[in-house]
Amino acid sequence: MNTKYYAAVIGAFTIWGFFSLVLKSLDAFPAFDILSYRSLISVFIMLIVSLILRPKFLKKNIALYQSLPTKTKKKIWFINVISGLFLALNWFIFIFVMNNVSVSATSLAYLICPILTMVLAYLILKEKLFKIQWFSVVLSLVSCLLLSLGNFMDLFYSMIIAFTYAIYLVLQRKNQEMDRFLILTMQVGFAVILLLPFFPVYVSDMEKTSFFYGMIVVIAIVFTIIPMFLNIYALKGLNSSIVGVFIYLNPIINFLLAVFYFKENITTLQGVSYALIGVSVVIFNIPNFRSQRKKRKAIHVKI
Repeated sequence: MNTKYYAAVIGAFTIWGFFSLVLKSLDAFPAFDILSYRSLISVFIMLIVSLILRPKFLKKNIALYQSLPTKTKKKIWFINVISGLFLALNWFIFIFVMNNVSVSATSLAYLICPILTMVLAYLILKEKLFKIQWFSVVLSLVSCLLLSLGNFMDLFYSMIIAFTYAIYLVLQRKNQEMDRFLILTMQVGFAVILLLPFFPVYVSDMEKTSFFYGMIVVIAIVFTIIPMFLNIYALKGLNSSIVGVFIYLNPIINFLLAVFYFKENITTLQGVSYALIGVSVVIFNIPNFRSQRKKRKAIHVKI
């Protein structure tokens, strides 16, 4: 039964759905400032947890790594360095677009991302998609195209954000050997290393207030470490395409916040598009629900 993996992925993207509430409060600060402090504080907290709170897991995984063949070790390093690169790119572009282009562009990105993830998982990982799931992909694509009408630049930025995260998700299916929290620590650490040469040049000299630091800590713990751990944990038991489709929770929550919290005016086209996306999520998971029902019936028969 994959209930715990489904709970993990739903939890991750539900949390990320509320990210804009915190991130918009920092729109006076440059995107790279937010990214750099978020990355540094996140990796610092994760290192503390790994070294002080989880030393047994650390020693166990070091021993496991040393026992692996050279080819597997090289694969682990390659996947996690590339994962760190795509994380850094995704975080920077997302924050830049959120605070300098439009919130709608970031929402559109996470509508496009599941489609890219499903297609990449099919092409790269050879994950099987049923005909009804391909119909869900087409329905999602139609919804995204409707939302992008008249907003080509939003679509352009959204495609970049979506592609970087879709690649990251697909990579994690080939990243199963080590403890998930340690893997995440490595990836965020690599992201920081890749960003370090840019810190002296791009980090602004704008005064960082106590509010800024407080929000960055919240972002690091609540909107980075927790959901990312849940995300890569879910990928331990679910296909990339299944995890990818739950990304839709993020923009759907953003849409609901826009309507009921921010009181924004929503067009009929937007309402129809998001409704189609909700339908596509249900349709995509029909084969998985059927599979779970068959497994439960088989267990009852054996009993």
